[in-house]
Amino acid sequence: MDYEINGLPMHVLLVHATVVFVPLAALCTLLSLLWPAARRRLGIVTPLIALLALVLVPLTAAAGQWLLDRVDATPRILAHMQIAGTLLPWTVGVFLVALAQWLWFRYGATEAGGMKRRMGTVGSRIAGIVAVVLALVICGGAVATVAAVGEAGSRAVWEGSFRTGTDD
Repeated sequence: MDYEINGLPMHVLLVHATVVFVPLAALCTLLSLLWPAARRRLGIVTPLIALLALVLVPLTAAAGQWLLDRVDATPRILAHMQIAGTLLPWTVGVFLVALAQWLWFRYGATEAGGMKRRMGTVGSRIAGIVAVVLALVICGGAVATVAAVGEAGSRAVWEGSFRTGTDD
């Protein structure tokens, strides 16, 4: 596939979408999990945003590999690629948490009579706390990894290629 749009490497364009949608998916997932009003408003949008983020990550990586074949592989670019290789598992995790929480609150949190289940037992409360902590770790890991990938990519492109002051 030719990863080029109007003469520009597609990776440069896809990076911006990835940097927006991975953290947005993580934020929507946590809001939907922790805040019932947000959950009602976001609904299916949360797992759909997470799915978009999940699709963007390998697409951005493939476009990055295409770009790497056309530029010099500097140590900074290779560091960027190494860190970027860790993003997909985090994004898969965000998608799975987003989907699981949506399915749970959509279908699993009601009983036959339409009555909401209550987290009354100690075991179910502990399971709920573990699920929230796990979601926080996964979403936080995804956002931190996007930031690390973005910083490494920015350094690969920009570090040492512009003046930091003026020569007045």
